[in-house]
Amino acid sequence: YAIEKDIRGRSAEERRLVRQQKGRPLAEAFERWLRAKLALISQKGKLADAIRYALSRWEGLTRFIEDGRIELDNNAVERSIRPITLNRKNALFAGSDGGAEHWAIIASLIETCKLNDVDPLAYLTDALTRIVNGHPNSNIDELLPWAYCRHDLKAVA
Repeated sequence: YAIEKDIRGRSAEERRLVRQQKGRPLAEAFERWLRAKLALISQKGKLADAIRYALSRWEGLTRFIEDGRIELDNNAVERSIRPITLNRKNALFAGSDGGAEHWAIIASLIETCKLNDVDPLAYLTDALTRIVNGHPNSNIDELLPWAYCRHDLKAVA
């Protein structure tokens, strides 16, 4: 994480080069350490299972070193979906499976708006107004949050 802190905001190629120069030796040393520890511990224990799990996914765990576009972790995504995960218990009290499904759709639209820097209330108001005013089903993709254009929708509303 110290390496990532230093390269945050740089281009993908710069990040890749620094990761290969500084991060690769650390990852290789860690892999050697894991293999050495695995040889010393009981193979039936949970620690051995955890080490084998990590080693069996080593290529995926270290892919970020080869590709500067990949983040070290998914913390940004985790933070963006936290409101949904914290609020998902509300779906248990939706009254029915259909109610829970509708709640999930609305919650997904709201969070997608936030990810695309779109005001959820304005988006939902304008998109629903267009639908009520006869927006064609064949063009429904135009109303998705990432395709939302305030000017076009507000003109209709």
